[in-house]
Amino acid sequence: MYYKFSGFTQRLTGVVSSSAYSPQGLRSNIPSESPTIIFATPTKLVSESSAAVEYMGGNKVPDLQRIFQASDEIPVHLKRGVPDRLLYRTTMALTVGGALYCLVALYIAAQPKNK
Repeated sequence: MYYKFSGFTQRLTGVVSSSAYSPQGLRSNIPSESPTIIFATPTKLVSESSAAVEYMGGNKVPDLQRIFQASDEIPVHLKRGVPDRLLYRTTMALTVGGALYCLVALYIAAQPKNK
């Protein structure tokens, strides 16, 4: 005997074999067409371009590996040059400024109010 979960009574009920292999929430038919590719969409339609399809950008991983794996005594967070230095110095300035602001606010809050 085959069993199937009944959505009406919330219990297992005896059924024939054909309905036991078709659960309630699943469809038995399989879509005939494959889904569209999301991550490799070309920038041009195939009909517009030549035989080769151009994608969103080149593979930058080997270049970045060469930059970051070079042993030139520069910290990893500064390896890419001026943009990294600018971002690092801005972050440090905001951190120091925030710490000073907190100390000033704590000093002001610690002073008693004049009546």
